[in-house]
Amino acid sequence: MADQSNSKAALIAELNGLLADHFALFTKTKNFHWHVKGPRFRDLHLLFDEQAIEIRDQIDDIGERVRKQGGETLTSIGSIAKHTQIKDQDGTSLSPDEMISELRDDNQKMVYRLKKMKPLAEDAGDNATDGLLDDWTDMAEERVWFLSSILG
Repeated sequence: MADQSNSKAALIAELNGLLADHFALFTKTKNFHWHVKGPRFRDLHLLFDEQAIEIRDQIDDIGERVRKQGGETLTSIGSIAKHTQIKDQDGTSLSPDEMISELRDDNQKMVYRLKKMKPLAEDAGDNATDGLLDDWTDMAEERVWFLSSILG
């Protein structure tokens, strides 16, 4: 039982990291949505918004997985900042390609985190999270693909 308890604690910690990443990436993607400029404005403005909404819509599911496992979720902006691997971007004048590259790289970090979580969910016996990780990985990989394709 101690092993499963440790496995569950490790999964909860990573789910909270994933939750922090989603909050941080949502905010960054909205920043770029609001501040993109140039001839591709409309297309990028709409793409960034679509991606931000997709990321936002996963936040509640991730938090609920933490709670269903008996854990406590992140509680503040400070706890998000402490647990995320997504770096802040306060710039409002990045070029569209800089924005796209940064979002691509951040989404790729999310793919890596998601794939690392699969064995944690299996070890914790959490089939529901295991299945959701597949869906979330597919969505993050699609975002990476779209952003990479724009850059050529």
